[in-house]
Amino acid sequence: MSALDTQYLGLALKSPLVASASPLTGRLDSLQRLEAAGAAAVVLPSLFEEELVHASREIDRLLSYGTESFAEATTYLPDLADYDTGPDRHLEFVSEAKAALDIPVIASLNGTSLGGWVRYARQLVQAGADAVELNLYSVVADPEATAADVEQQLVDLVGAVRADLAVPLAVKIGPWFTAPANLAARLATAGADGLVLFNRFYQPDIDLEELEVEPHLVLSSSTELRLPLHWIAILRGRIACSLAASTGVHTWEDAVKLLLAGADVVCSTSALLHHGPEHLRVIEAGLVAWMDEREYDSVAQLRGSMSQQNVPDPTAYERANYVKELRSYSARFGA
Repeated sequence: MSALDTQYLGLALKSPLVASASPLTGRLDSLQRLEAAGAAAVVLPSLFEEELVHASREIDRLLSYGTESFAEATTYLPDLADYDTGPDRHLEFVSEAKAALDIPVIASLNGTSLGGWVRYARQLVQAGADAVELNLYSVVADPEATAADVEQQLVDLVGAVRADLAVPLAVKIGPWFTAPANLAARLATAGADGLVLFNRFYQPDIDLEELEVEPHLVLSSSTELRLPLHWIAILRGRIACSLAASTGVHTWEDAVKLLLAGADVVCSTSALLHHGPEHLRVIEAGLVAWMDEREYDSVAQLRGSMSQQNVPDPTAYERANYVKELRSYSARFGA
């Protein structure tokens, strides 16, 4: 049988199948099911800095309500330090997950301030995380913010966190940059041990009855893997860090395609939410069967064999693909 072991962020994994952050990785029972089903590593749900800040301010407001009326009222109030307004519950869960699992536990962090990113990343490592994934999800709505400034802030952020951590560091980014390859190279130079491609941006919707802006979550489909596949194929062999494929990993065929493009690991969320943790067994079985049928000895032999650097026509991953797609579609209608 083909060997599935791989390296990601310098960590030795038994296979390239990773369970990325979701409600399934937020409970010990489902984490253990994921491990039993074949997950080689798990990414825990993100620690969101703004949630901690909001909780702290709200409790402070409630405890302070009415104290301006009677000065002695402050003596009846408990110390704010006695309340769990920080990341303690999340950090405790990281420790529990690490103790319960034999596979690497990757902690995810989504901060809002440079100090917060560094401080909470350090605390996640102290709680036992084998690696930290920076979830760089932000919507730049300020018309005064330039692309160059935004990208430099991300690079500086990665450099600051890297300087403070001794464990591997992954960086999860979105695809909507002018020059993704350049940014990827700069993030790797700044200290990213791996890039996770890509973060999905969740756009809100408008409720026509209540006239309110509301969240609208739509799970991914296999068609969305083409975006990470495209950029992983371009980046493979050009930047010195691991590459993780995220978004659109639903079937074993999806996993094979992304590994051929050059992914070190493939991360699944939506498929596991839809089918359950045991769906990992289906993906792994299909991957092994396909590799055995084509006499691949290992994932290492398979990985990147169809990256831009290894295919006969490298332009297939660039403008030539755009032109070919439009012409082939027009030909169907006799245009």
